[in-house]
Amino acid sequence: MDAIIGKKVGMTRVFDENGVVAPVTVIEAGPCPVVQVKENRDGLTTVQLGFLSRKPRRATRAEAGHAKAAGLEHTPRVLKQFPLQGEAPKPGDTVTVEIFAPGDIVKVTGRSKGRGFQGVVKRYGFRGGPATHGNTRYRRPGSMGPGTDPSRVIKGKKLPGQYGNVRHTELGITVVKIDPERNLLYLKGSVPGPVEGVVTVRKQGGRSRYA
Repeated sequence: MDAIIGKKVGMTRVFDENGVVAPVTVIEAGPCPVVQVKENRDGLTTVQLGFLSRKPRRATRAEAGHAKAAGLEHTPRVLKQFPLQGEAPKPGDTVTVEIFAPGDIVKVTGRSKGRGFQGVVKRYGFRGGPATHGNTRYRRPGSMGPGTDPSRVIKGKKLPGQYGNVRHTELGITVVKIDPERNLLYLKGSVPGPVEGVVTVRKQGGRSRYA
């Protein structure tokens, strides 16, 4: 396996042997039990991992039966599927942070912080209008486009609207440190989502254009 599920704990900093400081995000990753291994019609094998535990009274009979079939005592709260890389695990096996090593390049997927309805200045970084000489359009988007042709607002125009709360993948993140005893993963820089937000961490397989 080359992937694991975790939750964002927060940010801190670590020092290397030369005393150079690096900002890191701490992720409590796993242990994730293997709930299911299946092959789809295209011949692609996927592995379903679980994370955290759901209270028995909050789990449906279908969810409880699905977990029981894998030999699990508790019903996972989070279930996610990943393409199989390497040797296929068996239902009931556990994936831990030990699948990673310092220096690995990974990609982290999560849901970004929701910021509600925002204007174009915050949402897209518009400059806004002049702040002097009687101007009253400080943060408005300005002209919508030509009036004669096409006589309408073009699709995709940057306008005010919902900002954040979308699925986002950050590429080229370096693993700085792992702590198997506490199931902690230290990743250089920031990752999407708020504290306690669920994220998935996967090996990237190579450097990205951003790293």
